[in-house]
Formats: sequence, C-alpha cells, structure tokens
Amino acid sequence: MPPVSGLHLQFGADASREVVVSWQTPVPVQRPRVLLGTPAGGLGNHIAAQTSYYKDAKSGQTIYAHHARLSRLRPGTEYVYAAVHDGATPEPGSFRTGPSGRAPFTFTSFGDQGTPTVGKLDGPLPPKITAKLTYLNDNLGSPYAGDVTTAVEGVAPLFHLINGDLCYANLAVDRIRTWSDWFGMTSRSARFRPWMPAAGNHENELGNGPIGFAAYQTYFALPGNDGDPETSGLWYSFTVGSVRVVSLANDDVAYQDGGNSYIRGYSGGAQRRWLEAELARTRADRGIDWIVVVMHQVVISTADHPGNGADLGIRQEWLPLFDQYGVDVVVCGHEHHYERSHPIRGHQSNDTMTPDPAATRTDLVDTTAGTVHMVIGGGGTSIPSMDVLFDTPQCNVITGVGPVGAGGRKTPVYVSEPAPWSAVRDRVNPYGFVAFSVDPGTRAGGPTTMSVTYYAVTGPYGQTEPVDTFTLRRTRNDGPNPR
Repeated sequence: MPPVSGLHLQFGADASREVVVSWQTPVPVQRPRVLLGTPAGGLGNHIAAQTSYYKDAKSGQTIYAHHARLSRLRPGTEYVYAAVHDGATPEPGSFRTGPSGRAPFTFTSFGDQGTPTVGKLDGPLPPKITAKLTYLNDNLGSPYAGDVTTAVEGVAPLFHLINGDLCYANLAVDRIRTWSDWFGMTSRSARFRPWMPAAGNHENELGNGPIGFAAYQTYFALPGNDGDPETSGLWYSFTVGSVRVVSLANDDVAYQDGGNSYIRGYSGGAQRRWLEAELARTRADRGIDWIVVVMHQVVISTADHPGNGADLGIRQEWLPLFDQYGVDVVVCGHEHHYERSHPIRGHQSNDTMTPDPAATRTDLVDTTAGTVHMVIGGGGTSIPSMDVLFDTPQCNVITGVGPVGAGGRKTPVYVSEPAPWSAVRDRVNPYGFVAFSVDPGTRAGGPTTMSVTYYAVTGPYGQTEPVDTFTLRRTRNDGPNPR
C-alpha cells in the first residue's frame, strides 16, 4: 500500500469547531481514517475519511484524495491526530482550533510559491539577494519555495493564507509530480496549521474538469459556497474569532488570460451575488470586526512589463462591494514582489477606475476609511518582479484582451495610469511573507488592531528580516452604533 502523502489541514466554515485532515494516494486505499485526540488523552477517536479523485487529462493518471472532516471540536484547543489507511504507517500531526469570540491570534500570507526545484541558476549567485534570480525549470520553482515554508513555520501562525499560484502545475511537463512535490514541501507546515488557498490562474489546468480546476478542487476540502458543484471550493469563507476571511476566484472576473483555458465569466455572476450576500451578512454580525479578502490577481501593482499589472475586471466587479461593506484588507499574489496601497475608497472617473487614496499615513491605517490592498507574491517563484517596479509609481492596467498571441493566450490590452494609491514597495527582496497579529481590544465599541509585518526571506533555514511594519486599526462592531 502507498504511504500517507501530502498531509495537510483546512478549516471548516467555523474555525473554532471544524477542521479537515487531507492526504493523497496514487491508488485507491481501504479504510482511510484519522485517529484524533488531545496531547493529554491520546488518540481515542476514529473518524472515517471520504475519498474523491480526478484523472489528470495530460498524463491519464488518477489521484485519490482522502478528507476526514472533524467537527464538534472545542474552541481554542490543541489536538493531536494521525492519518492512516490500511497497510500504511500512521502519519502524525497536530493543530489548534480557532478561538470562539474575540481573542488574539496570528495568521500569515503569501502567494506564488512553486516547488523547491534545485535547477540550474541562470546567472551568478549575488552575495546578497538583491537581483532577479531565474532557476531553469518547467514550473517556476526555486529553492526559496522551501525556505519560505520554513520561515512561516517559524512564526507558527494559527493558519496561513496562500494567495493563488500554489505550484504552477499547469506549466509543468508532469502536473501530478508537481502537485506531489508541493504538498511534500508544504506538509511540514500544513500538517500543523491549516493552509487556506485562493485559486490562481495557474491552478487552471486544461482538461481537468469543465473549467480546469478539478485538481485544486480534489486536493482541498474547503467550506461550501452553496453553489454549483462545478465551482465548489473556488470561493468560500470561514470565521476565526473576530475575523471573517473571504476567498475569491478572480479568473471569473479578470480580463487577463493567464491559465490553460480562458474562462472569464464562468459563474454567470453567481460569485458576485454570493460575495455581496456574504459581505452584507458579515457586516451585520456583531461578533465580526475584520473582513480579510484573499484572492490572486490584483487591483494595484506598480510593476512594469513583464509583470502582469492590475486588472480592470476586478476593479469593476469587486471594488464597489469592498467599498460598500468596508472590507479591511485584501491579500493577493500574481505579481511576484511585495507592495501595499494606502487605504482606498472610491475611484476616479476615468477608463481605468484609478482607486482614490483615503489617507496617506503609512504606519497607522484606519481601515474604516478604506481598504488596504497588499501584493504578497514572493512565495518562492523563480521569476520575481521587484526589479521591474517603476521608479516613479505608476500602473499598467489590463482593460481587455485581443487576439490569441504566440504564447497561446489572448493578448492583454494595457492602459497606463499614475498610482496615487501607492504606499510602500520592496524593490530589493524577491521572497517573503506577511504576518498579521490580531488584537481584539478590551472594550465594546472600542478599537481593535492588527499588527502587520512583512518579512523578507533571505536564505536557507528560513532566515528572515522584517522590512515593513505597520498597524491596521478599526472600531469594534459590538458597540452601541456599529458600522
């Protein structure tokens, strides 16, 4: 029998009571299950796992994913577990459930990772990581993908958000091996804390399901969105303490053609309707203070070509809802560097809908004034974009697409704009992640904060250096006159 491989966790819709334990095998197995307990009590409970599968259209190989849904857990509690199926050695792990109600915790975020491919380096290795590094491989990986995983585990967050383009399997000759390598790398963190993804354009794999996301949807068992089974897990939300996290699938609204198949508009507006209802419900919930959106393609970017730029489709579809319901922070990938915006609210009356900054202070940001957008795309990809940032901040905005070009994708149509919303950019470090520490405050209707630090990952063993530190602040939603 094959071993338990790619062990990883996901939260359910209520992080205080629901966790899913997942792993994969290349063949069917008997009695996949999880043994669950506490550090003091041992592994006393057995929970059966459900199996799903997909057949990779490129290789013809079938992969089986096993998901054990743990429910009725106790909030804020340490659990130990082991995943096993008949004939396999049990693989252990542990996790902590989210708090019930307002409590402090830390989570982390990055996107655009790839696998820890040790390929030939195109060019000499500089003494400090100050220049673009290109490793020659077929899925944009680099050794830094593993270093960033190690660095995140050093912080030991309650959970981690991965902002799309997980492993670039759609670019690889061997898509199955690429997914396997990625889960093998990330499992050293994801078996101890949920890694909650957003679907990026490189999760779109031609032939794998009607819209190309069958692999992603099979490997992850994410909260439901009450939609069509074809879109299950592509957008979802979950609640951790006083924070609601909303994950979106931007290929549905983005103009850019970036995956293996062009699928803009595939939900027929269903995702937007779900999002509006979800944001309205969240802002009406007196127990929720913060709304964090995780998605892949971006609203803001100051990267020149060959960077992607911002996408007008996302500005058109999502920004009015973010404004209306007071989304606090949006974390993205897609561009392979770090930058953040001032809080933005509303937009200019021009063709690109240039976002308007609501304030310009960079150390302390009141998110009731506007939404902070963060590009955190240095998860390990071998083609960083920090060295193509404009000297004076400006933005290339994709406003549509033209005919199919030499690369087999529709050619983007760009319009350039000034970037009055640009706040902070890292033009030096190609790799890193962001840690958010939630302080719920002590008084109903009083302030609550998030302390935010961007850590550059500078070498093996997860070496880090803090580069950008600031605080997000807003008023708690439990006062006499909530927002």
